[in-house]
Amino acid sequence: MICTDAPASKERARQMNPVVLAFVGDAAYTLLVREKLALASSCKAGQLNKQTAEIVSARGQSSLLERALPLFTEEESEIYHRGRNAHKPTKSKNASVADYVRATGMEAVIGYLYLTGDLKRIEELFFAEEEA
Repeated sequence: MICTDAPASKERARQMNPVVLAFVGDAAYTLLVREKLALASSCKAGQLNKQTAEIVSARGQSSLLERALPLFTEEESEIYHRGRNAHKPTKSKNASVADYVRATGMEAVIGYLYLTGDLKRIEELFFAEEEA
């Protein structure tokens, strides 16, 4: 984890704007995906970047969410819905509105978990199938 401060309290993270949680979640998820791909492959950077882009795209995240959504705790589900329903300042150029809003909800959950220091839970929810 690259945080320079101690993890945020759950209460502090819950009070954050869900679009801000998604902002952090997008970066954290991208970094985690890049790390996993780099460690699991001997591909060149260009190929790794292509693979990363497919996984972290709104379409890729929406697909991944299908597997993780039933595993969400009540708290994670509430954060997901807040992120999904939040007014976003931008629109996706390459994804459907449905995929984009679902991906934003997923990113909000990842941002929340990342800021509270729960990387283990991110692994459980979003990388479990890859390790099976």
